[in-house]
Amino acid sequence: MQFAKRWILLFLKGMAMGAADVVPGVSGGTIAFISGIYEELLDSIRSVNLSALRTLIKDGPKAFWLSINGNFLLVLFSGVLLSIASLAKLVSHLLLTQPILIWSFFFGLIVASIIYIFRQLPHLRLQEWVALIIGSLIATAISFAPPVQGNDGLLVVFFSGALAICAMILPGVSGSFILLLLGMYPVVIGAVSEFNGQILLTFLLGCVCGLMAFARVLSWLLHRYHSVTIAILTGFLVGSLMIVWPWRETLEVMMDNHGREVVLSSRLLTPAEFARLTGLDPKTILATGCMVFGLILVLGLEYLGGRRSKL
Repeated sequence: MQFAKRWILLFLKGMAMGAADVVPGVSGGTIAFISGIYEELLDSIRSVNLSALRTLIKDGPKAFWLSINGNFLLVLFSGVLLSIASLAKLVSHLLLTQPILIWSFFFGLIVASIIYIFRQLPHLRLQEWVALIIGSLIATAISFAPPVQGNDGLLVVFFSGALAICAMILPGVSGSFILLLLGMYPVVIGAVSEFNGQILLTFLLGCVCGLMAFARVLSWLLHRYHSVTIAILTGFLVGSLMIVWPWRETLEVMMDNHGREVVLSSRLLTPAEFARLTGLDPKTILATGCMVFGLILVLGLEYLGGRRSKL
């Protein structure tokens, strides 16, 4: 029974990661981090290497599967893929119809994530503070970078996947937002919605190649420079708060290849300023409730992750 609960919970965490990765500004790596599976995820991906291939040849499939923590990877990424496939249209719809509430939820989630991760650094030294500031500045720079016009050429799709997956496993740096900056977000979301096999397979191949390379680097950093790496990841989260702030004024937009508006620049507003400038309801009470719900959700994931680590 306990065994089944563990895999069901892991599958749900994968679905949460997939749902987060669909949204520009939110990272699936954040969900992995706050749910207590981040380092195991990186170590498992890192274990898929030539040594594992030699194990397959010498000792057979069972030994190979155990060496790469195959059950963990299969269950988690099944949840991720199912979530992306099933939620792409829903999330896109909610971003169009209820943007304030959706961004408020993720704002609360990320604030709680910052608090949670910051607690992993009980003794902050100069290098941790410097790493925290650097991470914040990098994420802030990414959040204000203007998008470019993308295209659906297969080589561009491949490298977009490789770059986006690196961001997807970094807490606070959204793979979807990187795709948005590259002008590839509408292309990929459209391919998911329409099930364009050629674009999806090319993008997936790029993701696999980028993931295998970058996970090794990040795992190496966490094992050798743990506190500094955690500090810079926390900085990424701090900087990403500006990406998901619910109330903003759009200053400049462009049309992508699919006729959709892409925001080039915007200005952060208070709820009162938003109401005055746009004439729209800022939904302050509901938005605050969504933020609180995000906070509570993170606390629940933290609790479940802590329980799992004790099993």
